[in-house]
Amino acid sequence: MFEFRRELARLFGAEGAFRPAQDGLTGGDAGLLELLDLRLLQHEGKAADVAAGRISAKDKAQRLLEAAIVWREIARRSGDSAPLRKAAAIAEAAAAAFDRNRRPDGWARARCEQAFCAMLGAEHFGDDGLNAAAEIAFREARAAARGGLAAPLADVGLAAVEGRRRLASGDAQAARVCAARFAAPIAALQALVRRCSAARLLVAEARVIRADLLAGWGARLKDRDLLRLALDEADAALGGLDETYEPLTCARVAALRGQILSLLGETTGEVEAITDGVQEIAGVIDDLSRDHSPLDWAKTQVALAQALQALGDATASARAYEQAVTCYDRANHVFKTTPALSLRAVAASNRALCLARSAELTGDLAVLDAAEAAFKIELSTRQARQDPVGWALAQVNLARVYEARMEITGKDRGERAAAAVALTAAFDVFAEEGLRSFSLIAIEGLERLRGQLPTPRTAV
Repeated sequence: MFEFRRELARLFGAEGAFRPAQDGLTGGDAGLLELLDLRLLQHEGKAADVAAGRISAKDKAQRLLEAAIVWREIARRSGDSAPLRKAAAIAEAAAAAFDRNRRPDGWARARCEQAFCAMLGAEHFGDDGLNAAAEIAFREARAAARGGLAAPLADVGLAAVEGRRRLASGDAQAARVCAARFAAPIAALQALVRRCSAARLLVAEARVIRADLLAGWGARLKDRDLLRLALDEADAALGGLDETYEPLTCARVAALRGQILSLLGETTGEVEAITDGVQEIAGVIDDLSRDHSPLDWAKTQVALAQALQALGDATASARAYEQAVTCYDRANHVFKTTPALSLRAVAASNRALCLARSAELTGDLAVLDAAEAAFKIELSTRQARQDPVGWALAQVNLARVYEARMEITGKDRGERAAAAVALTAAFDVFAEEGLRSFSLIAIEGLERLRGQLPTPRTAV
């Protein structure tokens, strides 16, 4: 599905005969961003900045909005907070340039872009306060919008924020109510497809958000009906896309579909469904280039690792756990450059869990000895001041190894105290860095050591 993208990279790459135009390759068409790899996308962002800053620009507000969209996509693919902050700042400047009284629809669209930047920040860094800020922006945009894309986009955003807020505590009925809120804005976006080329991709993204929320509810509640609804929604999103022109979105949806299949297999006890999920995600990895979207590539590696982890849980296969560890290691090559990502903590925690489960199944304490030695070497060579988050994650992993050793041997030769020291040190770092989702992992580990929580056996 990435053949056209590879041809573009050849034409406009370092050895190509052509160079991007002064105002970029896409001419402001966000739908064409899919075809650019991260390097070309960064050039596109710089070109968009030039176009927006040009004195002779005919519509400065629109140029600013286009630049914000490009920089948000750069942040989405890289996981870097700097382009995300830049996207939010440019979107704010676009809103000021539109002027709510003179061009309310343009102002509302720029405000929606600010809100989506906040939502992406909440997703990447686990900051719930950003979801609250996004909700305020979406409500203001909805109140100002008179037509076009802004109104349905604001409705999609409000439904997404509410879904995220209720995901941790809502029941199956709440899940269906939140999912139903997407129906009207999706239909409104679908009605705009003929008039606006960007609407088709926005329809797919709205369906992906709904599918992801349904999958989250289904996984938490172990509700197969919700998971099947999520699978149907992912299929609908995939059916509305053209993999030639939207290869990255197609890859994202296919990976999500594989995750849902894996969760459905976990819930129903059908190993075949888990295997189907593993195969679908593996197919995405075979086609998705790390250069095109490093963070999507890493997320897909984590998704495959979690599916393999589920397969290991279902079949008691040490080999599945070993393959999952390999996938987590691959993803970590990307996460090392983005230390604050919430997904990094999940991957690190699950990697240690897979090592422990593999040792339990084989009864081979040498696996734990090797893991313990590796983590201790990492701690001795990694300076906490230079990479505090990485140092703290190594402490969490070391604590997991100590937990596994106690569980296998049934004896405590000082491992409980050592694990508590490691988790306490990790918690102090996470709290100082303001990483709430990371802190929760350390707290859960300490509670397990006190006997207040069971040892985890599924993906975090």
